[in-house]
Amino acid sequence: MTFAIIKERKNPPDRRVVFSPSALKEASEKFPDARFIVESSAIRIFSDQTYKDAGFEVKEDVSEADVMLGVKEVPVDALIPGKKYFYFSHTIKKQPYNRKLLVTMLEKNIEMYDHETIVKQSGARLIGFGRYAGLVGAYNGFRALGIRDGLFALPKVETLPDLDAVKAELDKIKLPAIKILLTGTGKVAKGAKEILDHLKIKEVSDALYLTSQFTEPVYCMADVMEYTKRKDGKVGEKYAFYKDPSGYESNFMPYAAQTDYFIAGHFYGNGAPYLFTREDAKREDFRINMVADISCDIDGPVASTIRPSTIADPFYGYNPKTETEVPFGSPNSIAMMAVDNLPCELPKDASEGFGEMFIENVIPAFFNGDERGILKRARMTTADGKLTERFNYLKDYVNETV
Repeated sequence: MTFAIIKERKNPPDRRVVFSPSALKEASEKFPDARFIVESSAIRIFSDQTYKDAGFEVKEDVSEADVMLGVKEVPVDALIPGKKYFYFSHTIKKQPYNRKLLVTMLEKNIEMYDHETIVKQSGARLIGFGRYAGLVGAYNGFRALGIRDGLFALPKVETLPDLDAVKAELDKIKLPAIKILLTGTGKVAKGAKEILDHLKIKEVSDALYLTSQFTEPVYCMADVMEYTKRKDGKVGEKYAFYKDPSGYESNFMPYAAQTDYFIAGHFYGNGAPYLFTREDAKREDFRINMVADISCDIDGPVASTIRPSTIADPFYGYNPKTETEVPFGSPNSIAMMAVDNLPCELPKDASEGFGEMFIENVIPAFFNGDERGILKRARMTTADGKLTERFNYLKDYVNETV
């Protein structure tokens, strides 16, 4: 079986890749029945030559491969009929802007495996760039704080070679006695936590965070059952909430009244209550003045996230009274960082981490009869142009008349 590392064709360019040269070499040694080829690319973080030096063929045309491995969406005119594709398609939530992509894959009899659909039996994701989104997002929030309050000047992550360099920059700063709230417990939140812990910020319990003031910076990591509660006053249960959040409401305001810098690293499911609304943000006791929204759901659970920001221009202001965007640093505004492609800023580390997960969880499934059911669960479309049973809910999305 031949696997191809395909060139990223989406704009703005993404320098990440599924496998670094060293990870690809590891994969070829572990799976001698797999052949790997690389499509030539001028933008990839690892040059064509580094793949050649690792012993791989780099070609302009990789259409001979059975399985195509990419990161971002493949333009419809670049899709090769009858192949297996792995990339982030951004179609599983019925995103309107990518409907044509899914329709074209069905028309071209492509077997699609979205990286987001590669999950355990429990539904927990096995691969992704979440850790790196968390790392970069938390760093960017501190960078915004330094600029806005004139405390320090952290460089942009994209100007630094790797994660070690990012952490070295953090070693140079001194923080005021702020209170930081981090929501979530998954890969994104753990990535953000890595930054907080590197800065030696003390983690405190919910009880202490909500009732005490400190003379040094502290942070609290809140899970979904801390910032939501059942409407009927009974004790909530996390997995019941994930299945059906309709009986729950936000319990976020006690945290908002005690927080200076909020890092949103949670997963937000359909139907879940908003953390805070635009009305909440108007309240006198709403203390948050800096948000790093790594989850970046627009007009969603974090009311101040009214648009995504960009790597080139990562910060903007939100005025709670007028509910409008204002220049970053404007008086009485919430400083917003809502970049929706954060791992792109750390392409080398992100690619290396992604490749390790892919070797552990995906490649073996092609050679062990898919004994863990990973490919079966992940496959969205079939070789004869149909949606699989698990993704049949996309049928109305596919059949929409536009």
